[in-house]
Order: sequence, then C-alpha cells, then structure tokens
Amino acid sequence: MKPLVRALPAALAAALLPLAALSGAETRSTLADQKSVAVTIYNQDLALVRDVRHVPLPNGDAILALRDVSARMRPETALLRSLSSPTGLKTLEQNFDFDLLTPQSLLQKYVGRTVRVVKTHPTTGAETVQEAEVLAASQGVVLRIGDRIETGVPGRLVFDDVPANLRDRPTLSVQLRNGGAKAQDVELSYLTGGLSWKADYVATLNGPDDAVALNGWVTLTNESGATYRDAKLQLVAGDVNRVRDVRMEEKFQRLAASVAREATSDMAQQELFEYRMYTLPRTTTIAEKQTKQVALLSAPSVAVRKELVLQGNDYYYSSHIGELGQKMKVGIFLELANRKADGLGMPLPAGVVRVYKADGSGRATFVGEDRIDHTPENEKARLRLGDAFDVTGHKVQTDFEVVSKRVFESAYRVTIKNAKKEPVTVLVQEPIPADWKILNESHPHAKKAANTAVWSLAVPPLGETTLTYRARVRY
Repeated sequence: MKPLVRALPAALAAALLPLAALSGAETRSTLADQKSVAVTIYNQDLALVRDVRHVPLPNGDAILALRDVSARMRPETALLRSLSSPTGLKTLEQNFDFDLLTPQSLLQKYVGRTVRVVKTHPTTGAETVQEAEVLAASQGVVLRIGDRIETGVPGRLVFDDVPANLRDRPTLSVQLRNGGAKAQDVELSYLTGGLSWKADYVATLNGPDDAVALNGWVTLTNESGATYRDAKLQLVAGDVNRVRDVRMEEKFQRLAASVAREATSDMAQQELFEYRMYTLPRTTTIAEKQTKQVALLSAPSVAVRKELVLQGNDYYYSSHIGELGQKMKVGIFLELANRKADGLGMPLPAGVVRVYKADGSGRATFVGEDRIDHTPENEKARLRLGDAFDVTGHKVQTDFEVVSKRVFESAYRVTIKNAKKEPVTVLVQEPIPADWKILNESHPHAKKAANTAVWSLAVPPLGETTLTYRARVRY
C-alpha cells in the first residue's frame, strides 16, 4: 500500500517528512547550523542579511538547501561564499523556493493528478477509500470521483507524496562544487524586503519652554517571513538609491564588503559612504511578524527656541482685497539646534517628534508632533506643534494702488492680540512676490530671503500690538 500523506482539514503530516525525500540527495541546513547572523536595515523596506552557518559538504558536486531564509529575499542578490575554504567552493546554480507547503498549495499542485478520498462512517467509524482526480483547486475544489463530479471536499484527502518544489520553509537551494573541507563555515549574504525601521522621539518641555528632555526610539518591523536570532543589528539612515528589476550582484558585493568593514560593537554613530550607520551594542532577536523597539538616544536637556508665527500669503500684493482675516491662526514652532553646545550634537534619523509638557498637576500632556528629516550634527530641526489659542492676528489691506501696468502699491494693518498674562513675541512673515520694497513701516523688518519680509512684534500681556506697512511690488 502507498504511504499516506494526510491534508485538509487537519495539519499536514507531509510537513514532517525529511527534506531529502522531497528533493533528492541534498544537504539540509537549518538555524541549528547558524553560527551568527547580522542584519543591516535601511529606511526603505530593505535589509542586508549576512548569515554564517557551519555545514557538512561532500566532496565534488552537492546540493545545499539553506532553510529559514527570508521569504522576501531578492534572489538575484544572494551570494554564498566559504569562510573556511574560499577557493575550494564554487557555486554552479541556485534556486529560491518560496512556494510554501500549505493545504491549498498542495492541492493546487495535484490538479490533473489522483488523490484518495477517505470517508468515515458517523456511526460505525469504518473508513472507505475512493480514488478521485483533482480537476480544479483555485476557487474551491472540483473532483472527479468515478462517473460523477463533486465540488468541495467530501472527506479527508490523502496524497501520495509532496511535490519537490514545495517547501515548508523558504529555502535557497545551491548547487555547489566542493574541492575543500567536508565541513565548512559558509556565509550567505542577500538583500531582502520585509524588514524596516523608523525613529520616534519623545520630547518633554520644561517650564520656560527653552529646553526639552529628548529620548529617541527605533521601531523595527519584521514581515520578511524569517526569524533572526541573536542578530548583530545595524541601522542605516539616509536615502539609498535602488535600481528596480536589474541584476546587481557586483554592486551588492561592494555594499556587503563596505558594511562588513564598518561594523562595530560600539554604541556610536558612524559614517557609511554618504549615510549614517547606527550599531546596537548587543545582539537582539528579531522574530518573524514582530515589532520591536530599542533605545536610540537620551538627552536630558536640549536647548530649544519657541516661536509664534503669523504666516502671510503673496496673492494680495497685486489686487484689491480689503479684509484679509480676523482671529487668524498664529502657528507654534519649536526650533532645535543639533549641537553639542545645546545638549545634543548627534546625527538624528528622520522620524516623528512627539512633544509633551507637564500640566499644573505635574502630569505630562501631549502638545503636538511633527516629522523631521535626517538631521546631521550642527543642523537645525524645526517642528510645527499647532496653533496658539490665546494669541491671534487680524489683517486688513488698508490701501491698494495701481501705479503702472506692472507696478502695484498696497498698505496693510496687522494687529496681534495677546490674551495671556505674560508677554509674547510674534513673528509676522510675509512672502512678497516679484521685485519688492517696503516704502514705510511702523516696525523695522528683516529681509530673511529674497521673497520674505519678517517683523518681530513684542505683544504685552492682555494687550495688542499693531504693525502697519506699505509695500511696492514690480512684476
């Protein structure tokens, strides 16, 4: 009698068969052979995996089945090399088997083939066996049993064997020619999707709003279909260009060699080409279908500068508008200088900064968040937290004149009101188009850019300050 491999609806007994029975004489390597694994994760759903295993290999031609690799491996980037006998091991061919053994995939492989249907009598428990041909398995099961056609599964299906190209785990099969030792340390390097990381920051403002306690976290997400046990973890911050649908073995080998030279166990940031690399000082396990957080930085006091900004527009400098808005929103910004002198001075990966401040009872309250881009040392990061409640603006166009076909003059009155019990400073930023000149003004302006005039207005407690100015623009 043929051996039975049972499936549907019970778990597959076939998954427990020796892998050699599935694909002929081959050497199987599992995570039990793994000596070390290093994972370098980039920002854009990309990771470099370097997997070192100790495997027995016969002399001459052999097939090495490397199990438990990433299900989202980019097989064109896979590189297997011997660390024990670099010149004695040659790769002839490799195949990435990612069609995994499931009841559905097994049934689909049996379309056009014969299975056996086992039915159990509900009273006596006696089993009857009938042969059936699988006609379809894509959207439900269609079987030919004798002279009739049946849909669905009328009993338990029994399969004679498992097709060779079905694996219970993602597997890279490599055909080798071994002229070296019979047991070797080999390293498999490859790029894969399914691994990503992002930075998140928590900033807690002090009472005067001139410093924050900053803590950074890295959130790792593993959807690659593999587990990386006790991995040496490195994170690369930067925007790495990627070529789509093009073989890139030579480029990948240079990248792998570069990363290996830069690897370190120190908790520090370091340059890698034109990017930044962060190395975790200890190994960590990145389990399949897991989100993990690891500490990135901690700075107890980082100097910041709070700004209240009333932002204008450029459309009303060439037309008659009149009333521009009452109770206009005044934006709240927080500027952080990434300098050692200000309590920080380290490269910051792009991420979201969430800002908190203690309320009257000392409980931390969320006051806003913003996303920062990659910020190197000695650069500034600027956060928009929201709009002020007690500080508002009122803007009116008080005059408009067409001087000539392309020359216009207009005058404005901007009133800032402060309902707070302490003074505030508000920046009025006006993006003025074309060739412009301020003809007169109640407060001096600063030309921050070619198209931007900025006035800094001090507003007393429970009071208001009014700015008036006249501008000429030439198109």
